[in-house]
Amino acid sequence: MLIIGIAGGTGSGKTTVVRQIMDEMKNEEVDVISQDSYYQDTSHLSMGERKKINFDHPKSIDFDLLVAHLKELKAGNSIEEPVYSFQEHNRTKETRTIHPRKVIIVEGILILTHTDIREMFDIKIFVHADSDERMIRRLKRDINERGRDLNEVLWRYQTTLKPMHQQFIEPTKEFADIIIPTNRHNTVAVDIVQTIIKDRLA
Repeated sequence: MLIIGIAGGTGSGKTTVVRQIMDEMKNEEVDVISQDSYYQDTSHLSMGERKKINFDHPKSIDFDLLVAHLKELKAGNSIEEPVYSFQEHNRTKETRTIHPRKVIIVEGILILTHTDIREMFDIKIFVHADSDERMIRRLKRDINERGRDLNEVLWRYQTTLKPMHQQFIEPTKEFADIIIPTNRHNTVAVDIVQTIIKDRLA
């Protein structure tokens, strides 16, 4: 099994890179695990308390469960990935079954901040994008897909997202094997990643 970690700031284009990689693979060969599925269980908190959580800090992620699940997959066992609701700021009662594959992609802004998980990645990728571009993408996504209002998104960007990016996410570039600057013209870097994957699988 090949485990690939794809990190980068919010709105950097990680999902696009993941999709480009998967387009070259057969469905039965690859699956994706999202760091967002592993936000800590907040069932014991009120909605007001959940909204105040700093979701861009490494402590917001249940890394122990993510590590355990990756170990299970490497051992040839299936896992039940949590399903997270951005509207409720909490996990739902549902799970998604993930079976062992030839390639498992783990994507998320904070995945390279955790030593144990970093060491499990065969390939570490950091997706880079201009900060203004990332903010615009995050703004559109949170309002259109996650039910946030403009003031909430801007407040989060100023108070948590930007400072957490500078403190925790940007420094993890140094751990990356490949840094991909995302723009619509950049196909070479993804082609290189696809070639590496095919070579490893062969």
